[in-house]
Amino acid sequence: LTAELLWGFLCTHRLLEKPPKATKQKVTKEPKPNKLRPLKATGEKLHQAVTKPPKGKARVKLTAPPNQVHQPASILTRVVTRGQFQKVPESLTLMAGNTLELRCRGRSVRWRFPAYLKDEDEGRLRCVIKHFERHSQLLVVNSRATDTGEYSCWSFQCRDSECQDGEDRMGKAFIFFTGQELFVPTEDYYEVVQLRTNHPTLLPCQVTSPLAKVTLHREFPPEEVAVDGIDISYDVKRGFVIHRPRPSYAGSLFCMASLAGMRQISTKYMLIYVNYPSSAPKPTVSASATTVRAGENFNVTCTVFGEPEVAVDFTWEYPGQQIGRPPYIRECTDLARRGGQVQQESESILYIDEARAIDEGLYTCSAMNLQGTTTISTRVQGPNLLPFSLLSFL
Repeated sequence: LTAELLWGFLCTHRLLEKPPKATKQKVTKEPKPNKLRPLKATGEKLHQAVTKPPKGKARVKLTAPPNQVHQPASILTRVVTRGQFQKVPESLTLMAGNTLELRCRGRSVRWRFPAYLKDEDEGRLRCVIKHFERHSQLLVVNSRATDTGEYSCWSFQCRDSECQDGEDRMGKAFIFFTGQELFVPTEDYYEVVQLRTNHPTLLPCQVTSPLAKVTLHREFPPEEVAVDGIDISYDVKRGFVIHRPRPSYAGSLFCMASLAGMRQISTKYMLIYVNYPSSAPKPTVSASATTVRAGENFNVTCTVFGEPEVAVDFTWEYPGQQIGRPPYIRECTDLARRGGQVQQESESILYIDEARAIDEGLYTCSAMNLQGTTTISTRVQGPNLLPFSLLSFL
């Protein structure tokens, strides 16, 4: 009995010391701030949660795309109907006969419009401009094909009594007035146009509709002139531009427009080829003698080297003009080779016979071509230029 009691005591004590088998539990650590997952959100809240920058980092400033950058509003608008306004596009087509009303915002406004609108029509002005406190109004009544062209306005930034041009305060639009006339009418049946060397030439056959198909033609012999965009190009707002004038382009040319089964021709342009100089003349002047005696003959020569076939005109100023001494001048033109190039030598020689005291002084030569005039002078001295009668007496 004693042994059984002892064994039972030992078993009971061991069971008490051994902890009961417990179920395993998953222990989670507290997450660190930089490992937090974004909260689930929908719509606008989700967008805010994602785009909100973390603390401690620089904020990035968001900018609008280039096509959303704010552009200055145009100051030029069109009145469509009473109380209804329209921003005027770069190009606008209207029917001839309609009324055009434009408004330009600003306190001090100036207008520019086609020249034909300045003419009076049956005793009244078809173009009326009125200025108000904060805008200006341009009104065109009984519009015509001749009113086709560019309309622009600009305002001045005024402070007190001083006004300055505002570069960002401008507005312009090209307005076509279409109707039965495909070309803007002109008063002349023929118009003379100079074809200048190395200078673009404009044939201003302006159409009244941007939809018209326009071609360039020669009258004699009758043929269509090729427009390649390099030597000759076409601009619907200007006409044909000859970028590289040549002698072969000279003659009678005209434009032809066709639209909706209608075909018309423009004013005829008589093109005259002119070897236009690239710059004003550069003359040199020299006298046959810088010091002369009374009774001697001398001359002063003015010379210009330039491009061939370029006309140069000479004029002189000399001391003898004071007493009405008539000039004796000889001019000549020849070709000369200078620096490996063929140039035209133009020369004017002023002759002075039997020099007198009045002939002492400054001799000035002015050389002129289509680009401008250049003046150069030389002085003729003569300490022995006594009056001829006195010299004979001595």
